[in-house]
Amino acid sequence: MTQDICVVVPTIRNHECMREYFANARDHGFDLDRLYVVLVTEDFCDTEAMERMLDEEGVDGAVFDGTAREEWFEEQGASEYAHLIPEASHAQTSFGLLYLWANDFEYGVFIDDDTLPHEDVDFFGTHMANLAFEGEIERVSSDEDWVNVLYQNVDEHDLYPRGYPYSAMDESVETETTHVDDVVASQGLWTNVPDLDAVRILMDGDLQGQAQTRTTAADFGEDFVAAEGNYLTVCSMNLAFRREVVPAFYQLPMDDNEWDVGRFDDIWSGLFLKRACDVLGKHIYNGDPLCEHNKAPRSTFSDLTNEVHGLELNEHVWEEIDAVGDDADSYAEVFEAMAERLAEGDYEDWENGAFLNYCGEYMLDWLDCLDELETAESEQVPAAADD
Repeated sequence: MTQDICVVVPTIRNHECMREYFANARDHGFDLDRLYVVLVTEDFCDTEAMERMLDEEGVDGAVFDGTAREEWFEEQGASEYAHLIPEASHAQTSFGLLYLWANDFEYGVFIDDDTLPHEDVDFFGTHMANLAFEGEIERVSSDEDWVNVLYQNVDEHDLYPRGYPYSAMDESVETETTHVDDVVASQGLWTNVPDLDAVRILMDGDLQGQAQTRTTAADFGEDFVAAEGNYLTVCSMNLAFRREVVPAFYQLPMDDNEWDVGRFDDIWSGLFLKRACDVLGKHIYNGDPLCEHNKAPRSTFSDLTNEVHGLELNEHVWEEIDAVGDDADSYAEVFEAMAERLAEGDYEDWENGAFLNYCGEYMLDWLDCLDELETAESEQVPAAADD
């Protein structure tokens, strides 16, 4: 079997969680030879232990701390784009996207190190089946043009995920059956600790970064897609995708910026991806495989500090990108239209509005970086054959 899946794991705490994912693959007969695992970490972490774990598991992969990432950019002749990967941020998953792009992997999978697979479900196999899905599936929409990925049991738990706009709450939901044959991303949802923002966690009465309300498999029904023109939160803790989406899937430069905006990297990249999918007639599949989210206790106020600088922007950014890209015929063209909109927009009336201009500029650099990596690959001279 061809090694066609790049698994990207941002980790500074618990790389050992990957042993459970490898065990799940073996238990369900999924071929681990298809995987190449990229562990994205920091210089202060034990990279040798991470490499040893991969060796012991017999799974191919590499570990990239900050120094190794710098060296990789130099090797690619792309050092001028190293700024695209922020320091000490979950958005470093973007490095995995660049590695995938430069090495021609057909699929990518994001896994967070505070998750575990459900034993009774083939984690990797289900994601791959979702990406290949053709058939009837539930399509969800609302009068607010937003879909709560936890909508199926919301009357019981009243949960809205991190990144869902406050102005789009109390929506009226409609569902219908549709035919889908063009899935480009598979978002697995999560049991145990729900992925909420700090404001909603505080409202749920928890000061340790974890909502007291928990989710179980019973909170999720049939798999679904969001209707065209409807946005949804995309969390990168449990996500698979096709190579083709990478130009429109940059995880934005969060945390390491002068406005101290954080925690919206995967959320806003999901908005970009959904807009591109709507323009190009593609879909994001949501539901299985569920993962168990075991978020480590930490100060809810610390998360709030990271999020509050971008909360007002989150109410509006989706409307900005929804206004452009209609005539594009590729992910890169849609992304470029969104990038230019943000880079050139006047957002002085919004708190930290200049951060959107900053993001737009980085988005344009992202496209240039991908072009540079493609050019470098095409210019490589193959080794001469032996006589």
